[in-house]
Amino acid sequence: MQLPSALSWLVDAAGDAPGAGRLLAELGTRLAADGLPLAGGALTLAVPHPLIARRTWLWRAESEEVIEALGFVGGLPATAAADSSGEVGRRWLAELAGGVVQEDGIGAKPDGPLLGWIGPRPFAPEEADALREAARFAAAPLAAIVARATLTAALEAYLGKRSAARVLSGPLRRDVGETISAALLFADLRGFTEMSERHPPAEVIAALDAWFDRIAGAVHAFGGEVLKFIGDGVLAIFPVTDGEPRAACDAALRAVTAARAGMAHLDKARAAQGFAPLPFGVALHVGEIHWGNIGAADRLDFTAIGSAVNLVSRLEGLCRPLEKPVLVSGALAARTTMPLIPLGMHELRGIATPCAVFTVPD
Repeated sequence: MQLPSALSWLVDAAGDAPGAGRLLAELGTRLAADGLPLAGGALTLAVPHPLIARRTWLWRAESEEVIEALGFVGGLPATAAADSSGEVGRRWLAELAGGVVQEDGIGAKPDGPLLGWIGPRPFAPEEADALREAARFAAAPLAAIVARATLTAALEAYLGKRSAARVLSGPLRRDVGETISAALLFADLRGFTEMSERHPPAEVIAALDAWFDRIAGAVHAFGGEVLKFIGDGVLAIFPVTDGEPRAACDAALRAVTAARAGMAHLDKARAAQGFAPLPFGVALHVGEIHWGNIGAADRLDFTAIGSAVNLVSRLEGLCRPLEKPVLVSGALAARTTMPLIPLGMHELRGIATPCAVFTVPD
């Protein structure tokens, strides 16, 4: 059975599909147009992600709807999580029409893409052969999509979503970047050097990971993005999106509130295990930053630089002498609706002009 529409599309255009879900839907539609009785399809791919082992896309022919199911690592071995995710597609297909599932592995790897179809009746031998042929032709475009997804996932894991998108959309040159307005958050653990000297590396890393989970999780929950993990410190931004910085400033303050609550719970859990608390300081500021590439000719970094970044890092250094866990610059205080307590004007190391400093109510 010939499938000119589906096969020619797989050869000529499928590799340009914006994602695996759209490839599945377009392929299913074309296979149905070529005469194959399809009620739905499922495509499962392994993905490189810190939390997700596999993704499964489910396509229903009647509505042309595509939904996605995730197989999380969640403490399980990656293979166990991947198998669990693949089973989602099998069960869904079997329940959709009650027919016999036609499922094909794509590629040589045992954990490679898995493509499945279901019809309103069991497939005839020539129909099953045609679906297997389509799966074979789908290998190349799926490899292209997986390669793009791998690159995107790796950049997002190391740079954050916004920064990864900028890196992918621009040339790899030092002079690429832009000036943006953003609320800035700089946070730093207290006593980390002493902890590193007195405790084994595994314990130090576990503490760092727990700290980063709380602060980065809070930043992401309120629309910010972590730009850098700097030793035991974190630099994050909340970009101003509409020309009015109030929303970004409020989001940064809410993220700090959430991070402090998370760290309070963590310190209780650590105390129950006999570990010391993890005190930290946080500074907030708002201003313009240069957001883009810097570095050597052949080794680049994507980061934020500028006087606003310098100020927020210096402001965080006042947390200990002022005995306050959170400090807010006068610039951000003037652009937020949240109540703050003034602490007066203070000199900041390396900053020419004294800074009005505020803190949050206890």
